[in-house]
Amino acid sequence: MDLSTVFHMPAIHTHHQARTERIHQAIGRGTGRTITAPAQAQAAAYALAHHILEGAEHAARNSDQDTFAWYAEHPDAGAAHLTEAAGPLTVEPGEDGLLTSGISDTPYYVLGPTTQAAPEHLPKLTREAADLAADHGFGDLVADHAPVVVLLDGKSLGSPLRSWTISRMPGTVVLDYVPDNPVMVGRDLVHEAGHNWLNDALTATRCEIDNTQTFYSPWKKTKRPAYGFIHGCWSFSLVSLYVAAVLPTISGETHNFLATYLDRQRDQLRTVAGDHETALQTISDAPLQARLRAVYRHALAL
Repeated sequence: MDLSTVFHMPAIHTHHQARTERIHQAIGRGTGRTITAPAQAQAAAYALAHHILEGAEHAARNSDQDTFAWYAEHPDAGAAHLTEAAGPLTVEPGEDGLLTSGISDTPYYVLGPTTQAAPEHLPKLTREAADLAADHGFGDLVADHAPVVVLLDGKSLGSPLRSWTISRMPGTVVLDYVPDNPVMVGRDLVHEAGHNWLNDALTATRCEIDNTQTFYSPWKKTKRPAYGFIHGCWSFSLVSLYVAAVLPTISGETHNFLATYLDRQRDQLRTVAGDHETALQTISDAPLQARLRAVYRHALAL
Protein backbone atom coordinates (compact mmCIF):
# COMPACT_ATOMS: atom_id res chain seq x y z
CA MET A 1 0.00 0.00 0.00
CA ASP A 2 1.41 3.38 -1.00
CA LEU A 3 0.66 5.49 2.05
CA SER A 4 1.90 8.66 0.34
CA THR A 5 -1.14 8.57 -1.93
CA VAL A 6 -3.40 8.24 1.10
CA PHE A 7 -1.93 11.19 2.96
CA HIS A 8 -1.56 13.47 -0.06
CA MET A 9 -4.77 15.48 -0.34
CA PRO A 10 -4.55 18.78 -2.27
CA ALA A 11 -7.63 20.07 -0.46
CA ILE A 12 -5.71 19.90 2.82
CA HIS A 13 -2.82 21.95 1.44
CA THR A 14 -5.28 24.53 0.09
CA HIS A 15 -6.95 24.67 3.50
CA HIS A 16 -3.58 25.10 5.25
CA GLN A 17 -2.60 28.00 3.02
CA ALA A 18 -5.94 29.81 3.19
CA ARG A 19 -6.27 29.42 6.96
CA THR A 20 -2.69 30.59 7.57
CA GLU A 21 -3.21 33.68 5.43
CA ARG A 22 -6.45 34.54 7.23
CA ILE A 23 -4.80 34.30 10.64
CA HIS A 24 -1.83 36.42 9.59
CA GLN A 25 -4.13 39.04 8.09
CA ALA A 26 -6.34 39.12 11.16
CA ILE A 27 -3.47 39.61 13.59
CA GLY A 28 -1.81 42.12 11.26
CA ARG A 29 -4.92 44.23 10.92
CA GLY A 30 -5.30 44.21 14.67
CA THR A 31 -2.01 46.10 15.08
CA GLY A 32 -1.92 48.09 11.87
CA ARG A 33 0.92 45.91 10.54
CA THR A 34 1.19 43.67 7.52
CA ILE A 35 2.40 40.21 8.42
CA THR A 36 4.53 38.36 5.90
CA ALA A 37 4.12 34.60 5.81
CA PRO A 38 7.03 32.83 7.54
CA ALA A 39 9.67 30.98 5.58
CA GLN A 40 8.77 27.56 7.05
CA ALA A 41 7.02 24.96 4.97
CA GLN A 42 3.31 25.50 4.57
CA ALA A 43 2.30 22.88 7.14
CA ALA A 44 4.62 24.32 9.78
CA ALA A 45 3.39 27.83 9.03
CA TYR A 46 -0.17 26.59 9.47
CA ALA A 47 0.59 25.05 12.87
CA LEU A 48 2.53 28.11 14.03
CA ALA A 49 -0.25 30.44 12.88
CA HIS A 50 -2.57 28.79 15.38
CA HIS A 51 -0.03 29.43 18.11
CA ILE A 52 0.02 33.15 17.31
CA LEU A 53 -3.78 33.22 17.09
CA GLU A 54 -4.20 31.49 20.43
CA GLY A 55 -1.43 33.52 22.06
CA ALA A 56 -2.74 36.82 20.73
CA GLU A 57 -6.27 36.02 21.85
CA HIS A 58 -5.06 35.08 25.32
CA ALA A 59 -3.03 38.30 25.52
CA ALA A 60 -6.00 40.39 24.37
CA ARG A 61 -8.29 38.83 26.96
CA ASN A 62 -5.72 39.73 29.63
CA SER A 63 -5.14 43.26 28.24
CA ASP A 64 -1.48 42.37 27.71
CA GLN A 65 -0.58 44.75 24.90
CA ASP A 66 3.12 43.90 24.86
CA THR A 67 2.52 40.19 24.39
CA PHE A 68 -0.15 40.84 21.78
CA ALA A 69 2.33 43.01 19.87
CA TRP A 70 4.96 40.27 20.14
CA TYR A 71 2.68 37.81 18.34
CA ALA A 72 1.93 40.36 15.62
CA GLU A 73 5.67 40.83 15.11
CA HIS A 74 6.49 37.09 15.17
CA PRO A 75 4.34 35.24 12.63
CA ASP A 76 6.44 32.13 13.27
CA ALA A 77 5.65 32.31 17.02
CA GLY A 78 9.38 32.66 17.67
CA ALA A 79 10.22 29.32 16.07
CA ALA A 80 13.27 30.69 14.28
CA HIS A 81 14.88 31.46 17.64
CA LEU A 82 14.19 28.00 19.04
CA THR A 83 15.81 25.78 16.42
CA GLU A 84 17.86 25.93 13.26
CA ALA A 85 17.57 22.21 12.50
CA ALA A 86 15.13 20.54 10.15
CA GLY A 87 12.41 18.34 11.54
CA PRO A 88 9.71 18.93 14.14
CA LEU A 89 10.03 21.96 16.39
CA THR A 90 10.35 20.41 19.84
CA VAL A 91 9.70 22.12 23.17
CA GLU A 92 9.57 20.86 26.74
CA PRO A 93 7.54 23.38 28.75
CA GLY A 94 6.71 21.18 31.72
CA GLU A 95 3.15 20.52 32.83
CA ASP A 96 3.02 23.90 34.59
CA GLY A 97 3.42 25.53 31.20
CA LEU A 98 0.26 23.95 29.80
CA LEU A 99 -2.95 25.95 29.52
CA THR A 100 -6.64 25.15 29.77
CA SER A 101 -9.51 27.39 28.79
CA GLY A 102 -13.27 27.61 28.88
CA ILE A 103 -13.28 26.18 25.36
CA SER A 104 -10.87 23.30 26.00
CA ASP A 105 -10.54 21.28 29.18
CA THR A 106 -7.69 19.37 27.56
CA PRO A 107 -4.35 21.03 28.39
CA TYR A 108 -2.35 22.52 25.54
CA TYR A 109 0.75 24.62 25.03
CA VAL A 110 1.20 27.91 23.16
CA LEU A 111 4.58 29.06 21.90
CA GLY A 112 5.33 32.57 23.08
CA PRO A 113 7.94 35.13 24.10
CA THR A 114 8.99 33.09 27.16
CA THR A 115 9.34 29.76 25.33
CA GLN A 116 12.78 28.23 25.78
CA ALA A 117 14.58 25.87 23.44
CA ALA A 118 14.42 22.26 24.57
CA PRO A 119 17.65 20.51 25.60
CA GLU A 120 19.32 19.32 22.40
CA HIS A 121 18.83 15.60 23.12
CA LEU A 122 15.05 16.05 22.88
CA PRO A 123 14.86 17.69 19.42
CA LYS A 124 17.36 15.04 18.32
CA LEU A 125 15.00 12.35 19.62
CA THR A 126 12.00 13.72 17.72
CA ARG A 127 14.04 14.19 14.54
CA GLU A 128 15.17 10.58 14.72
CA ALA A 129 11.58 9.48 15.36
CA ALA A 130 10.29 11.51 12.40
CA ASP A 131 13.03 10.08 10.18
CA LEU A 132 12.12 6.57 11.29
CA ALA A 133 8.46 7.20 10.51
CA ALA A 134 9.49 8.48 7.08
CA ASP A 135 11.52 5.33 6.45
CA HIS A 136 8.30 3.33 6.74
CA GLY A 137 5.99 5.51 4.66
CA PHE A 138 4.75 8.03 7.21
CA GLY A 139 7.06 10.92 6.35
CA ASP A 140 4.44 13.20 4.81
CA LEU A 141 1.96 12.45 7.58
CA VAL A 142 4.36 13.44 10.37
CA ALA A 143 5.95 16.36 8.53
CA ASP A 144 2.62 17.91 7.58
CA HIS A 145 0.60 17.13 10.69
CA ALA A 146 3.06 17.05 13.60
CA PRO A 147 5.51 19.90 12.90
CA VAL A 148 5.29 21.08 16.53
CA VAL A 149 5.98 18.54 19.27
CA VAL A 150 5.42 19.30 22.95
CA LEU A 151 7.21 16.75 25.11
CA LEU A 152 6.02 16.15 28.65
CA ASP A 153 7.53 13.43 30.85
CA GLY A 154 10.20 10.88 30.04
CA LYS A 155 8.99 7.43 31.11
CA SER A 156 10.26 3.89 31.03
CA LEU A 157 9.17 1.44 28.36
CA GLY A 158 5.92 -0.20 29.43
CA SER A 159 4.72 2.73 31.53
CA PRO A 160 1.47 4.41 30.43
CA LEU A 161 2.35 7.08 27.87
CA ARG A 162 0.01 10.02 27.42
CA SER A 163 -0.39 11.67 24.05
CA TRP A 164 -3.01 13.93 22.57
CA THR A 165 -3.97 16.65 20.12
CA ILE A 166 -6.70 19.27 20.24
CA SER A 167 -8.52 20.63 17.23
CA ARG A 168 -7.85 24.28 18.12
CA MET A 169 -4.07 23.68 17.77
CA PRO A 170 -3.74 21.66 14.53
CA GLY A 171 -0.25 20.44 13.70
CA THR A 172 0.79 20.37 17.37
CA VAL A 173 1.10 17.10 19.30
CA VAL A 174 1.62 16.63 23.03
CA LEU A 175 3.19 13.44 24.31
CA ASP A 176 5.17 11.63 26.95
CA TYR A 177 8.24 9.86 25.62
CA VAL A 178 10.63 7.01 26.28
CA PRO A 179 14.13 8.56 26.46
CA ASP A 180 16.57 7.43 23.76
CA ASN A 181 13.84 5.42 22.05
CA PRO A 182 12.87 7.00 18.71
CA VAL A 183 10.90 3.88 17.76
CA MET A 184 8.37 4.54 20.53
CA VAL A 185 8.29 8.28 19.88
CA GLY A 186 7.73 7.52 16.20
CA ARG A 187 4.74 5.37 17.10
CA ASP A 188 3.07 8.19 19.00
CA LEU A 189 3.95 10.80 16.37
CA VAL A 190 2.18 8.66 13.77
CA HIS A 191 -0.82 8.21 16.06
CA GLU A 192 -1.30 11.90 16.87
CA ALA A 193 -0.41 13.13 13.37
CA GLY A 194 -3.16 10.80 12.18
CA HIS A 195 -5.70 12.62 14.34
CA ASN A 196 -4.54 15.98 12.98
CA TRP A 197 -4.69 14.70 9.39
CA LEU A 198 -8.26 13.46 9.80
CA ASN A 199 -9.42 16.73 11.36
CA ASP A 200 -7.86 18.67 8.49
CA ALA A 201 -9.34 16.29 5.93
CA LEU A 202 -12.82 16.68 7.40
CA THR A 203 -12.47 20.47 7.39
CA ALA A 204 -10.93 20.67 3.93
CA THR A 205 -13.67 18.55 2.37
CA ARG A 206 -16.39 20.32 4.39
CA CYS A 207 -17.43 16.89 5.47
CA GLU A 208 -20.21 16.39 7.97
CA ILE A 209 -20.45 13.36 10.23
CA ASP A 210 -23.75 12.15 11.61
CA ASN A 211 -23.00 11.76 15.31
CA THR A 212 -26.43 10.48 16.29
CA GLN A 213 -25.14 6.90 16.19
CA THR A 214 -22.71 5.55 18.76
CA PHE A 215 -20.28 2.64 18.47
CA TYR A 216 -18.37 0.65 21.06
CA SER A 217 -14.67 1.58 21.13
CA PRO A 218 -12.39 -1.20 22.41
CA TRP A 219 -9.69 1.44 22.98
CA LYS A 220 -11.83 3.69 25.19
CA LYS A 221 -13.96 0.79 26.48
CA THR A 222 -17.10 2.82 26.02
CA LYS A 223 -19.55 3.82 23.32
CA ARG A 224 -18.50 6.83 21.29
CA PRO A 225 -20.16 9.03 18.67
CA ALA A 226 -19.18 8.26 15.08
CA TYR A 227 -16.61 11.07 15.01
CA GLY A 228 -14.58 9.73 17.92
CA PHE A 229 -15.02 6.11 16.89
CA ILE A 230 -13.77 6.80 13.35
CA HIS A 231 -10.81 8.73 14.75
CA GLY A 232 -9.86 5.75 16.89
CA CYS A 233 -10.14 3.24 14.06
CA TRP A 234 -8.08 5.47 11.76
CA SER A 235 -5.26 6.29 14.16
CA PHE A 236 -4.87 2.77 15.54
CA SER A 237 -4.88 1.40 11.99
CA LEU A 238 -2.01 3.74 11.15
CA VAL A 239 -0.11 2.81 14.30
CA SER A 240 -0.56 -0.88 13.55
CA LEU A 241 0.90 -0.38 10.08
CA TYR A 242 3.83 1.55 11.56
CA VAL A 243 4.54 -1.08 14.21
CA ALA A 244 4.29 -3.94 11.71
CA ALA A 245 6.77 -2.16 9.44
CA VAL A 246 9.27 -1.31 12.16
CA LEU A 247 9.26 -4.64 14.04
CA PRO A 248 11.60 -6.48 11.62
CA THR A 249 14.19 -3.72 12.07
CA ILE A 250 14.44 -3.78 15.87
CA SER A 251 15.19 -6.26 18.62
CA GLY A 252 15.28 -6.61 22.38
CA GLU A 253 12.85 -5.12 24.86
CA THR A 254 11.29 -2.64 22.44
CA HIS A 255 10.66 -5.40 19.88
CA ASN A 256 8.96 -7.60 22.47
CA PHE A 257 6.84 -4.75 23.79
CA LEU A 258 5.68 -3.65 20.33
CA ALA A 259 5.03 -7.23 19.17
CA THR A 260 2.63 -7.67 22.07
CA TYR A 261 1.15 -4.25 21.35
CA LEU A 262 0.54 -5.16 17.70
CA ASP A 263 -1.19 -8.41 18.67
CA ARG A 264 -3.57 -6.42 20.87
CA GLN A 265 -4.27 -3.92 18.09
CA ARG A 266 -5.03 -6.71 15.63
CA ASP A 267 -7.64 -8.08 18.01
CA GLN A 268 -9.20 -4.70 18.65
CA LEU A 269 -9.35 -3.79 14.97
CA ARG A 270 -11.08 -7.08 14.21
CA THR A 271 -13.75 -6.49 16.84
CA VAL A 272 -14.90 -3.26 15.16
CA ALA A 273 -15.05 -4.55 11.57
CA GLY A 274 -18.83 -4.35 11.19
CA ASP A 275 -19.22 -1.09 13.09
CA HIS A 276 -16.37 0.51 11.19
CA GLU A 277 -18.12 0.10 7.85
CA THR A 278 -21.37 1.37 9.32
CA ALA A 279 -19.62 4.37 10.85
CA LEU A 280 -17.92 5.23 7.57
CA GLN A 281 -21.36 5.70 6.01
CA THR A 282 -21.82 8.72 8.28
CA ILE A 283 -19.02 10.53 6.39
CA SER A 284 -20.47 12.63 3.60
CA ASP A 285 -17.33 12.71 1.42
CA ALA A 286 -16.97 9.48 -0.58
CA PRO A 287 -13.24 9.83 -1.48
CA LEU A 288 -12.37 10.41 2.18
CA GLN A 289 -14.47 7.38 3.09
CA ALA A 290 -12.42 5.34 0.62
CA ARG A 291 -9.10 6.44 2.11
CA LEU A 292 -10.16 5.54 5.64
CA ARG A 293 -11.53 2.20 4.49
CA ALA A 294 -8.36 1.31 2.58
CA VAL A 295 -6.08 1.99 5.55
CA TYR A 296 -8.32 0.08 7.94
CA ARG A 297 -8.49 -2.95 5.65
CA HIS A 298 -4.74 -2.90 5.14
CA ALA A 299 -4.23 -2.90 8.92
CA LEU A 300 -6.86 -5.61 9.33
CA ALA A 301 -4.89 -7.84 6.96
CA LEU A 302 -1.69 -7.69 9.02
